[in-house]
Amino acid sequence: MEKPGPGPERGGGGGKPVLSLHGRGEGGSDPCSTRRSPSGHGLGPDRQTPSPTPEFRSRRLTRLLKLKEMFKSKFGSVPKFYVRAPGRVNIIGEHIDYCGYSVLPMAVEQDMLIAVEPVKTHTLQLANTNPLYPDFSTNVNNIQIDKTKPLWHNYFLCGFKGIQEHFGLSNPTGMNCLVDGNIPPSSGLSSSSALVCCAGLVTLTVLGMNLSRVELAEICAKSERYIGTEGGGMDQSISFLAEEGTAKLIEFNPLRATDVKLPSGAVFVIANSCVEMNKAATSHFNVRVMECRLAAKLLAKYKGLQWDKVMRLEEVQAKLGVSLEAMLLLTEDALHPSPYSREEICRCLGISLEDLQTQILSPNTHDVLAFKLHQRAKHVYSEAARVLRFKAICEEAPDNTVQLLGELMDQSHGSCRDLYECSCPELDQLVAICRKFGAQGSRLTGAGWGGCTVSIVPADKLPDFLANVHDAYYKRRHHSEAPEKQSLFATKPGGGALVFLEA
Repeated sequence: MEKPGPGPERGGGGGKPVLSLHGRGEGGSDPCSTRRSPSGHGLGPDRQTPSPTPEFRSRRLTRLLKLKEMFKSKFGSVPKFYVRAPGRVNIIGEHIDYCGYSVLPMAVEQDMLIAVEPVKTHTLQLANTNPLYPDFSTNVNNIQIDKTKPLWHNYFLCGFKGIQEHFGLSNPTGMNCLVDGNIPPSSGLSSSSALVCCAGLVTLTVLGMNLSRVELAEICAKSERYIGTEGGGMDQSISFLAEEGTAKLIEFNPLRATDVKLPSGAVFVIANSCVEMNKAATSHFNVRVMECRLAAKLLAKYKGLQWDKVMRLEEVQAKLGVSLEAMLLLTEDALHPSPYSREEICRCLGISLEDLQTQILSPNTHDVLAFKLHQRAKHVYSEAARVLRFKAICEEAPDNTVQLLGELMDQSHGSCRDLYECSCPELDQLVAICRKFGAQGSRLTGAGWGGCTVSIVPADKLPDFLANVHDAYYKRRHHSEAPEKQSLFATKPGGGALVFLEA
């Protein structure tokens, strides 16, 4: 039997090469090419990165072999290549990427993995190893994405359509794909974006095209909006730009990634609240995006700027050329804490209700009656400052680094809970439990309204911390939940998207 084997990792050992993709493609300057078979295309190396641990490589190989056998059983043939794209945990910088501000995530080991076989027909056949997700097939020239139903296959179609439209292809080849994901769904660890990114890289590889990692991240960020999510690009960026051993400061306009070395004396622990929230299935997320957009326009109008051209809060700061602290003072002066009605916003901007709905609001927020602009802007500007402070502390590495980073994470959670209102009782309880049992700081991560927390824990306290949090939260509240949803694990920065070729 022809088997995929563990190909040579960067800086790692030999074997027949199946791994065709490494490096990060930072800054958009590398039109990446790969070590590949004649049909393999995609991304390629640009610098030395640490190898995954032998344990991780062994787990990945086992999963690849299992996926190959399932593919053969499903389609009666052997996959030509495999693509993986990781989930991520955002350490700090919540709900500010779509406002134009930097964020600080890292990739996690959990990922989406897709086995792929190009076919000579124009049919796209999708299957999933999880029986909860039904098979789907469509003609590649008739891609329809239903925004009202965030079904699993629609996320694949987003990535496929994004690449198809980028290259202006009218008659792309079909393919058989088997998807396997081990990122808990709706957990705030970016399972949906990982699937979009995986699908984008799958499509790029089948088409035999090349793009830089930055270009791929930007295309996938844009294409995920086909499903109705007004995201900012963090999830797609870290999925492609991540590297083993380092978190990343992701900056936008232009998109770029900078290494952030995390303190060696602490670990980051992810805990799943077991409350699911699909951001494409609820209006919460998109309402926050619109509130930030409206706040930016009112602040710009207040300062005499050309407000109709302003879309993000960062643009107001950039045009004024002032500090984040100054923007917080401006927010206090220009925006009142009580909610704004649609009529008041129209009066402030001198526009009609029709103009508001057709030129500013997204279709899925037309029915919103009140907007909290002061609170959302205050969160964004203070959170953006916390991200920069977090990076600076990591670089300066004072003796009390872990304590200082923990304080910033605690402040972030308080702001998410009170100003952005994206927490929930279970997340608040889980954060409190994590702090009680030794976390120096803890906060919700991901969109919120459910999902996961991330905590910074001194390394020597980790075993007791995990045991105590498990007993205090999972045993008492969620003993009936499925084990895979009871995610409680320490994590370290993982690598980005990869293509594996059959040896």
